[in-house]
Amino acid sequence: MVAPTRATGEPMGQTPKTNAANNRSGNNRAGENRTSEKSAFAGERIAKVLARAGVCSRRDAEKLIGDGRVTVDGRRLDTPAFNVTPQQKISVDGKLLGDPDPPRLWRFHKTTGLVTTTRDPEGRPTVFQKLPPNLPRLNAVGRLDINTEGLLLMTNDGGLKRFLELPSTGWLRRYRVRAFGSADPARLADLKNGIEIDGVRYRSIDAKLERKQGGNVWMTVALREGKNREIKRVLEHLDLKVNRLIRLSFGPFQLGNLEAGQVEEVPRRVLRQQLGREWHKLVGDEVAPDSDRSDAYRRR
Repeated sequence: MVAPTRATGEPMGQTPKTNAANNRSGNNRAGENRTSEKSAFAGERIAKVLARAGVCSRRDAEKLIGDGRVTVDGRRLDTPAFNVTPQQKISVDGKLLGDPDPPRLWRFHKTTGLVTTTRDPEGRPTVFQKLPPNLPRLNAVGRLDINTEGLLLMTNDGGLKRFLELPSTGWLRRYRVRAFGSADPARLADLKNGIEIDGVRYRSIDAKLERKQGGNVWMTVALREGKNREIKRVLEHLDLKVNRLIRLSFGPFQLGNLEAGQVEEVPRRVLRQQLGREWHKLVGDEVAPDSDRSDAYRRR
């Protein structure tokens, strides 16, 4: 009995050789595409890696790439939309990029008259111009107004900076405030319930009167968010004009006895203890079961 055949003359029930070959070729190409797609999304953005290595900010990294000054494995980049892995060799202006430093944190006692931007269009002095030249490239954690003094945290790591600035981190920030006017303790106490001013809602603020000094009053103010000029606007709403504002602490990190204009690094051990699980995320370490302080450090 003759087996039925296809129009091609090949027996039914068997896959044509050409089709099988095409299928294998197609599968190989699909696999290659999947591998290519996977590698395209592996690693970290080149701009982030350059910033973490202390070369420049992410924005400046994009300009470096646009100017053709960055290569990866010998290939000159023309777009910042490119991911790199630790195994790849990155060069800037022909110089090989070294391994990035681990996340580090500094306490800086900011004085009045300094802005916290890297460059000021008005030519005013910046906090970065007052830092010792031997420090790596640093970023300020949040900002302090030009007339605000006290504790300013600074870090070499973009991931740590973003974490510390997140509202969800919820770290308490304490300030000492001098203001002109007469303070009503009852109105200050009401700030714990939050307040809305000109359509802007401010969350709970703990404000306590310390003493009177001539026409001024001294008080301590603590809050967990940092809207622009929040303390000045809230107290102005209570008929108090702030004329001195000193940040005393940011979460567990204190101004302490740090002299004006001085900078001091937070010990790595302290940073690790205070950040808990977040520290291990930043440095890529495994987390020991008994070292998770993720709930404890969020509500300092």
